[in-house]
Amino acid sequence: MANNKLTDLAFRKLKAQDKEQIIPDGGGLYIRVRSISDGGAVSFRFRYLLQGKQIWLTLKAKTLAEARKERDDYKAIAKQGIDPATEQKLSAERARAAQLAEQAELARQQALTSVSGLFERWVMTDLQQRKDLAEVQRMFAKDVLPIIGGINAQDIRKSHVTDVIDRVKQRGSVHTSRNLLKLMRQMFKFAVDRDVIEFDPTASLSVSKVTTKNTERDRVLSQDEIRLLKDQLPAAGLMPTTECAIWIMLSTLCRVGELSKAEWKHVDFDTKTFFIPVENSKNDKAHTVYLSDFALNQFQRLFAFRQSDTWLFPNTRDSSHVCEKSITKQIDGRQNSTVYSNRSKANQALVLPGGKWTPHDLRRTGATMMGNLGVHGDVIEKCLNHTQENKLKRVYQHQELKAEQAEGWRVLGERLELLTGGNPNVIPIKRAS
Repeated sequence: MANNKLTDLAFRKLKAQDKEQIIPDGGGLYIRVRSISDGGAVSFRFRYLLQGKQIWLTLKAKTLAEARKERDDYKAIAKQGIDPATEQKLSAERARAAQLAEQAELARQQALTSVSGLFERWVMTDLQQRKDLAEVQRMFAKDVLPIIGGINAQDIRKSHVTDVIDRVKQRGSVHTSRNLLKLMRQMFKFAVDRDVIEFDPTASLSVSKVTTKNTERDRVLSQDEIRLLKDQLPAAGLMPTTECAIWIMLSTLCRVGELSKAEWKHVDFDTKTFFIPVENSKNDKAHTVYLSDFALNQFQRLFAFRQSDTWLFPNTRDSSHVCEKSITKQIDGRQNSTVYSNRSKANQALVLPGGKWTPHDLRRTGATMMGNLGVHGDVIEKCLNHTQENKLKRVYQHQELKAEQAEGWRVLGERLELLTGGNPNVIPIKRAS
C-alpha cells in the first residue's frame, strides 16, 4: 500500500464540503465524497491501467475495509490480464443468474403438487440412499403414476388409493399390493410433514384389510426334494449361471439380492471366501462366507460360464449387475403354468412335492439343515448374517465365531455333496435333540 493510506480515524472524520472530494487511500483506491449539494454520499473507486489506458471503476463496497479487499481482489485479477470492469459485470450477471435459478427452482417446487410431482420430490429428498430406489421407482411407474399421477396430491382420497391397490390385487400380485400401500403411506406422510397436503389419505387404511394378512413363509426343502431338484434342473431350461446360483444360495445361505449384485473381486478362490460388502447386504452389515468345497465348486463353475470380468451376474450390456428379480423370475417361471407360456415344456420343470419354493426358501433350507446337523443356533445366525434381536447380546457380545461358521458351512456342504452326488444310500438327517 502507498504511504497516503488513510487511518480509520481520518476516514471517520471525512465530511461533505461544497465541492466533491476524491481522496487517495493508496494502491489505486480512492474515497469519493460528494458535495453537500449532492447529498454528501461516500463511495469508493478503483483506478487501474489497462493497455496503457487509465480506467476508473466504482466499487460495491460499503466500508473502507471492504473497499480495500475489493481493490486487492481486482488488482490480482488485473495481474492475470483480466479487466476488473468486465469481471465486475460478469459477477453481477452470475449473481443474477443464480437468483433467477433459485426463483425458478422455488417455483418448480411450488408447482410439484400433482402425485407425480410429489413422488419426484419424495425421491429426490428422502429416497436417494435407499437400496431399493430403482425398484420403488419401477413399482410407481407401473402401478401408481399411470392411475393417479396427474391428480393434485391434495385431492387424493382413500378411493384413489384403493383403486390402485385393487388393480394390483386383481392380477394376483397380493405381495406387491401390500408393498405399494406401505410405500404410498410413506410418500403421503412425507407430504403431510412438509405441508404439501393437509391429511394422509392412507391413514385409516389397514394394510391387512385392504390387501391381505402377511403370511410368514416356512417352506423348507426336504432331502428328497434336493435330490429331485438335482435331477430336474438339466431339463428346466435355466441359464447355467442360474443353476449355479441355486446351489450357491443353498450352500452359503446368502440372499438372492446379495448374490445378484456380487462382483468377482468379492470372490477369493485362494482363501475360499465370498465377501458381501455393506452396500450389497440387506441389513447394512458386511459379511464373509467361508466356502465349503461344494460351494467353491459352484463358484468355479460360475466363473467358467462368466460373461463379465466384473459381475457374477451381469446385465445384457455388462454395465451393472442383473436385475435382483431375474433369478427369482426364472425359478418362478418353472413352477407356474400361467407364466412363460412360450416355455410350455419347462414351465413346471421345477415343481417339487412340497409345493412352490423361492430363492429365500433355499436360504431357510440351508439354515435348517445346519441345525439338524448339530450346528449351534448362534453360529447359524452368524452364517445368516442376521442382526442380533436381543439388545443385551447385541451390545455386549461381539464374538464373530469365524471358525464355528466355517465348520457350519463345511458340514452343510458335505451333506449337499452327498445329496447331489448320485449316492442313493444317503442317510437322512436326524434332528438334533
